[in-house]
Amino acid sequence: MAEQGFRSGFACFVGRPNAGKSTLTNALVGTKVAITSSRPQTTRTVVRGVLHRPDAQLVLVDTPGLHRPRTLLGERLNDLVTSTWAEVDVVAVCFPADQKPGPGDRFLVTELAKARRTTKIAVATKTDLVSGERLGEHLLAIDALGRETGTDWAEIVPVSAQSGHQVDLLADLLVGYLPEGPPLYPDGQVTDAPEEQIVAELVREAALEGVSDELPHSIAVVVEEMGLREGRPEDKPLLDIHAFVYVERSSQKGIVIGHRGSRLKDVGSTARQNISALLGVPVYLDLHVKVAKDWQRDPRQLRKLGF
Repeated sequence: MAEQGFRSGFACFVGRPNAGKSTLTNALVGTKVAITSSRPQTTRTVVRGVLHRPDAQLVLVDTPGLHRPRTLLGERLNDLVTSTWAEVDVVAVCFPADQKPGPGDRFLVTELAKARRTTKIAVATKTDLVSGERLGEHLLAIDALGRETGTDWAEIVPVSAQSGHQVDLLADLLVGYLPEGPPLYPDGQVTDAPEEQIVAELVREAALEGVSDELPHSIAVVVEEMGLREGRPEDKPLLDIHAFVYVERSSQKGIVIGHRGSRLKDVGSTARQNISALLGVPVYLDLHVKVAKDWQRDPRQLRKLGF
């Protein structure tokens, strides 16, 4: 039973691609629940990370970056964002401090202004990358963008997920806008994403590193089979995972596999370590690369790949 005054509810981070939303989610939760990459549009699912505090439970919803879509996948990701922010208690818009607010930010904030009943906070992310003077200019620009779009910022707060600067303050601010109520998730549960989804995302995160610019959006991962290996002693479990990495063209398949399979081997090694660390069990990971021609534009293929 929650104490009187206990707060619980949902907050979501939105922002253009690569604004630092996933890194901030992980910093607040205190463990990795969302994949991060220097590649834009890394996040493709709405991941819920749960922050447990003695006075509150904050459920963080990390959405894909809102952008002008060029494919059916892009349209579906945008729909995911706008449907999410209509249902949460507070929306935090992320503006990376190393980039001036631009047309993409204006597009997003204008769309967000339509959700009139939702509390809106502006977060200046990546503050460790800029000088104090540059940060001051950035905060003024965020304030001006709010006024120009008719968006009433409840707060404007600068943070650095990398250094931890003001992350706790942001948590306090978000909790302050939650309604009073009992916990929504059991103590200790940090995400409600299915394990297969987390595994697929960690494989995709590993596959994204070091690939050429046009390739990231073409990569999808599906876990075909996952389970503890039978016949192992209880104190020496092994989790067997069989997964497919999908690309859109045969030429991309060669890039992902690499010379004599070297890249795919690196992807498997990195993903295996991250999966094992998150799930707390040794992992055997079997990866294969398949071509699903132009899957981002094909409704049938999108369904098959879980979008």
